[in-house]
Amino acid sequence: MTKPYSDALRSAFDNAVPSYDGLRRQLIPHFDAFYGTALDLLEESVGAGGFRCVDLGVGTGLLSEMILARFPGAQVEGVDMAPKMLDAARARLAVYGARVRLSVADYAAAPLPAPLDAVVSALSIHHLDDEAKRRLFQRIHDALRPGGVFVNADQSLGATQDVEDAYQRRWEADVRRSGIADDDFAAAKRRAALDRSATFADQIAWLEAAGFRYADIGWKRHRFTVFYARR
Repeated sequence: MTKPYSDALRSAFDNAVPSYDGLRRQLIPHFDAFYGTALDLLEESVGAGGFRCVDLGVGTGLLSEMILARFPGAQVEGVDMAPKMLDAARARLAVYGARVRLSVADYAAAPLPAPLDAVVSALSIHHLDDEAKRRLFQRIHDALRPGGVFVNADQSLGATQDVEDAYQRRWEADVRRSGIADDDFAAAKRRAALDRSATFADQIAWLEAAGFRYADIGWKRHRFTVFYARR
């Protein structure tokens, strides 16, 4: 990730902190199914016992909070490059005490602790270019214990420009129906201009090339896609 791009990304998300959580359900159509599928896939792999998990691009701690609440034995390490996002995550997750650790880092380059039972991410990895995605998938595979799982609730690019254009129209229509304020929607679209999404087929192929025993799609609606890969 080049410095100008990472600086722009960090600034965009730090500036979004005050309204970020309040807009999640408006900006993510079928919010409950999207995040709920990620949690269900995690449970199928790790069960209800204790496990060690890293949340890449933890943001304000939304997904980490869901994991910590649902799985009493979970220990989560959240990583993000946006300091103000992490400040919000610290406030949100303070109640979980020693079960959570947060650190400022660019996970595209920072080492992952190993061995891990699970790696998760939500709406973050699509900011990496294709080569960085491939390298990250390899590093995630290598950091997981045998049987460990990678669950990525993210976005995927349309297979053709026509499909991508349809994704955009459908997303905008869904968000408009939510009643979002015009300035909030405009800010979200400015952040979306920083996206570097890849097709779901390419991402499945990269996960398989990284050595995962299998990779699949657990849920998909237009560009919103929940990926699932097992070592």
